[in-house]
Amino acid sequence: MIAIEITRPGGPDTLRPVERPIPEPGLGEVLVRVHAAGVNRPDILQRLGKHPPPAGASDIPGLEISGIVERVGPFVEGETCRFRPGDQVCALVTGGGYAEYAVAPSRQCLPPPAGLNLVYAAAVPETYFTVWTNLLRQNMLRTGETILVHGGSSGIGTTAIQLAKAFGATVFATAGTVEKCAACERIGAAAALNYRAGDFVEAIATITGNRGVNVILDIVGGEYLERNLRSLAVEGRLIQIGLLGGATAHVNLAAIMQRRLTITGSTLRSRSVAEKAAIARDLEAHVWPLLSSGKVRPIVQATFPLSEAAEAHRLLESGGVIGKVVLTTGALAPGGPDDYGEPEGGVGTRH
Repeated sequence: MIAIEITRPGGPDTLRPVERPIPEPGLGEVLVRVHAAGVNRPDILQRLGKHPPPAGASDIPGLEISGIVERVGPFVEGETCRFRPGDQVCALVTGGGYAEYAVAPSRQCLPPPAGLNLVYAAAVPETYFTVWTNLLRQNMLRTGETILVHGGSSGIGTTAIQLAKAFGATVFATAGTVEKCAACERIGAAAALNYRAGDFVEAIATITGNRGVNVILDIVGGEYLERNLRSLAVEGRLIQIGLLGGATAHVNLAAIMQRRLTITGSTLRSRSVAEKAAIARDLEAHVWPLLSSGKVRPIVQATFPLSEAAEAHRLLESGGVIGKVVLTTGALAPGGPDDYGEPEGGVGTRH
């Protein structure tokens, strides 16, 4: 099979197509003929040498795939696989997605939501697993509350805006351009704040009458920490899921104590199959109906053939992407997001 290998830590040019053996599905796994694979920030960090795969995971990047089950591996006595060869699936994987074939634990596989083609299905697992886990599965966001989503035009951000609104929250977002702010508002943000044009702390204070928001979902970290704490309401919760701005910051502990604030964070890739399987069951029960109805949907700006993974990384790193970028294999001819269709005012473009 053809796979994309990271030849050495560095820029996009270190991504090279190579021939690799087709992997064998292990205990409780399925072999998937990959039709599409999502491109995510952790893939870039892995390419840079800053996010190595967990022990036992493939060195090939790619954390989410869609495709057709090719073969089912062995299962322990008394267990069976819900999928059979020929079934369509989308799956969260710990690596190996940038390839024509990949193995995935069957319990981390889901049938694509009704109405989503395989390009869009590939853009679902990483962001929807992450947002559901951090916002809704742990009851960190409740109906009627307010939330600020940083990086609102990113894959995580566009997912969080839509899911938070769907579950009854009022959503505010930050983004870096007028176009990105407009996109956030089109998909459900009550207001989007251009962080390059003003201080989001002051803007949130004005919008909320100095109360602050109940929840902040942050992918930035670094110096945003202190500003986030000032933007939270009494008993507010800060959920840290990214560190684009750095992993260290100074914090006023007195402010946390006085206003009874909570700071939490999580990662997804290193979690056990059992944990990810539980998240998958939740998503199928509570989020798949929203995706099937079109109430929420993945935003895909561009697709690239697998062989052009380096170009996909360049685009994502350029900061110009609204939503997701997806790679397609020879099993699925490259096509634009309009193969599925965007909501009115959508942001899809063809590559």
